[in-house]
Amino acid sequence: MFKARMNKQVQPERKVSVVAPLPDRAGPPPPPKKDVELLLVKEHNGVQYTSSSLLPAAPAPRYGTQDRETWGKKIDFLLSVIGFAVDLANVWRFPYLCYKNGGGAFLIPYILFLIIAGMPLFYMELALGQYNREGAATVWKICPVFKGVGYAVILIALYVGFYYNVIIAWSLYYLFSSFTFELPWTNCHNSWNSPNCTDPKLFNASVLGNGTKYSKYKLTPAAEFYERGVLHLHESRGIHDLGLPRWQLSLCLLVVVIILFFSLWKGVKTSGKVVWITATLPYVVLFVLLIHGITLPGAYNGINAYLHIDFRRLKEATVWIDAATQIFYSLGAGFGVLIAFASYNKFDNNCYRDALLTSTINCVTSFISGFAIFSILGYMAHEHKVKIEDVATEGAGLVFILYPEAISTLSGSTFWAVVFFIMLLTLGIDSSMGGMEAVITGLADDFHLLKQHRKLFTFGVSFGTFLLALFCITNGGIYVLTLLDTFAAGTSILFAVLMEAIGVSWFYGVDRFSEDIQQMMGFKPGLYWRLCWKFVSPAFLLFVVIVSIINFKPLTYDDYTFPLWANRIGWGIALSSMVLVPAYIIYKFMNVRGTFKERLAYCITPENEHQLVAQGNVRQFKVSTPFTC
Repeated sequence: MFKARMNKQVQPERKVSVVAPLPDRAGPPPPPKKDVELLLVKEHNGVQYTSSSLLPAAPAPRYGTQDRETWGKKIDFLLSVIGFAVDLANVWRFPYLCYKNGGGAFLIPYILFLIIAGMPLFYMELALGQYNREGAATVWKICPVFKGVGYAVILIALYVGFYYNVIIAWSLYYLFSSFTFELPWTNCHNSWNSPNCTDPKLFNASVLGNGTKYSKYKLTPAAEFYERGVLHLHESRGIHDLGLPRWQLSLCLLVVVIILFFSLWKGVKTSGKVVWITATLPYVVLFVLLIHGITLPGAYNGINAYLHIDFRRLKEATVWIDAATQIFYSLGAGFGVLIAFASYNKFDNNCYRDALLTSTINCVTSFISGFAIFSILGYMAHEHKVKIEDVATEGAGLVFILYPEAISTLSGSTFWAVVFFIMLLTLGIDSSMGGMEAVITGLADDFHLLKQHRKLFTFGVSFGTFLLALFCITNGGIYVLTLLDTFAAGTSILFAVLMEAIGVSWFYGVDRFSEDIQQMMGFKPGLYWRLCWKFVSPAFLLFVVIVSIINFKPLTYDDYTFPLWANRIGWGIALSSMVLVPAYIIYKFMNVRGTFKERLAYCITPENEHQLVAQGNVRQFKVSTPFTC
């Protein structure tokens, strides 16, 4: 169906981009390859400037889309995208940012950035993957010189897999620990507790004193269970003193990796079924927690604090910066996942509708999760007679300390703990599945041998992430995890997506990209989308990159400051992915003969048009100015 549709729509005289391979059919042998003339035509003020060169004919690229598998059902794809985009950050970061930055007023910059940057980037990646039916690396056959961007995002996704699976392993450890009549973080009578451990019932405003936030108080049973019982952080003096991996967490990590392997080893046919559970169960649990949370004393105060509107905060630059970074990381563009998922769609799938639907669901989920979180925080503040601001926090401290402690005070605490950590487990699993699929699809599409042995390759990726993640489950593993979380997918992923947007919109061209979309869905993107792709999205990404660099501070974890050498290692990790972009540009230029202009013309020309030239057709490539859409 895909090949027939392409043969019907592609006209020999129109300008095309990457097209589907022609079907094999009997006929005369192809003409011998010969050197052909490549013309580069630039139009400026109505005058065409032409340069030509004699370049060796490139071998016809190998396309592997004829037998590419597709999702079993459309809903499999939608659930996979939603499951990847809706992750732990929706629960532990957005609600706190909303509360901290003016409550309901924060939604103004958040929705604005969603419309002008988040959705366009989301739409662009889905369309890019679906049309070309390739992973993050080989999708750059549309502009070969940018293939390094694909390798960069694959490496970043691999880095994230090293530590993200550890957070899932923590959730699994908490889940196993919840199957008891008395939750282990409710008292100070355990082997891991310190002599300073204090019953949380004794905490109140007078005990804490002025200026001490309850959420930062480290003597509660819940805090000690997390830091001393799970992490064993007290046995490490810093990142230089890691110790050995803890066997309990190692087993949990192994279980997580096994689940991921068997979810991915047969491709989207299996992962598309797993997400029916991992993508839907969190919504069921979130709804149950929300209904129960709003019935607790103090819940109204918590929700009121979450939704309070302070428009004065919009005058502060940090509010807009937080909104920009959150919308980018929340939607998950740039990790190669959306490209990989969309590459398994049917060619005529309406990815425009999918982009609007899934990105909206993701953001609405973030907003609704805030009600479940702040109803519990309001309850905590009520129980300990402190202000909401004294218990409000984000990150691991919220989901592994405060929320478990609140659950331990509820009737039927074991049930609520099991339900909550099942939600965290499933939120993490499908997001990690997306990251690993991006790595597997991206490299398997680029290296035919890996594609032939997908099961073995999937095992290798899974086992490799398990081995490297062992550094994160040592006594000082939290320091390694913090280092990776800060540097592996910080500035580097922003840079990669910026280059992706430039490569698609400016080098491949918005016009060509729009024609690709028209071939798939029968209509071109409107002027709004083309303007966003060409100007707004790159400007947005450039802004976020600059801000992330300006706002960088030496790395810390609570009261521990990372040494200078650790920060240097972190920047080395960040640069290891970013350097792939210029490195591949140099590599590509070195492998093409001719002058600089001749090499440039060859390197930015879609590979399928190289093939047309190799067959004896002289193609003219117009370089449009950046002010045309």
